[in-house]
Amino acid sequence: MVLVYRVAQPAWRSLRHRLRVVEVHPEAPGVVSVVCRGRHLDRLAVSGGQFFIWHFLTRELWWQGHPYSLSALPQPPYIRVTVKGLGDQSSAMASLRPGTWVAVEGPYGAFTHHARVRDGVALFAAGVGITPVRALLEDLPAGVDVVVVVRASTPADLVHRDEVATLVRQRGGRLQEIVGPRHKVRLNAKVVRSIVPDIAYRDVYICGPDGFSAAIADVAQQLGTGPEQIHTETFGF
Repeated sequence: MVLVYRVAQPAWRSLRHRLRVVEVHPEAPGVVSVVCRGRHLDRLAVSGGQFFIWHFLTRELWWQGHPYSLSALPQPPYIRVTVKGLGDQSSAMASLRPGTWVAVEGPYGAFTHHARVRDGVALFAAGVGITPVRALLEDLPAGVDVVVVVRASTPADLVHRDEVATLVRQRGGRLQEIVGPRHKVRLNAKVVRSIVPDIAYRDVYICGPDGFSAAIADVAQQLGTGPEQIHTETFGF
């Protein structure tokens, strides 16, 4: 089973889709998007919010696999991932050259609209945690009522800001940006209640650093949100 799911299936998928890097561009300080081109991406069974294990086949990176969420649904023949430069690999991705071959494992993860149990959602993201939230926002059924809360230290750190605003506007949803140092601008129960007064009747999706995700989940439960309504995707930054 290990050989099938960790070796044979990823190899088959990579040969089938033949992904190659076509563009790398900055999104925010220390954050880049990598756009890949491939074949048959319309047959890639992935939901917004899921991630792949990515292998960029350069001499320095081919042996490393790291989980990165899609930052948008595939738009055949293109697929995009957005990464913050933290470790050696994510930092090196800013230097990837067009034409670099890419191998993927996945998709994985339950941070999708399929986990939803309510008719409305509140999406919370901090920093580059917006990437799976942005893809999830794109994939939510049309009738879902949406509130998006994005946390960043500075306006420049609001990754995919225009894309998120456009998607929220198209859905007739609400977008709240919380910008400033963490010790000065807090998302406590009072603030969250003022932004999402009906949070107890929504599914709550959270993606960001461990502390951010834990704090928002705790606040949501304080405000009456059931544990089955809370869905988290945690990034280690």
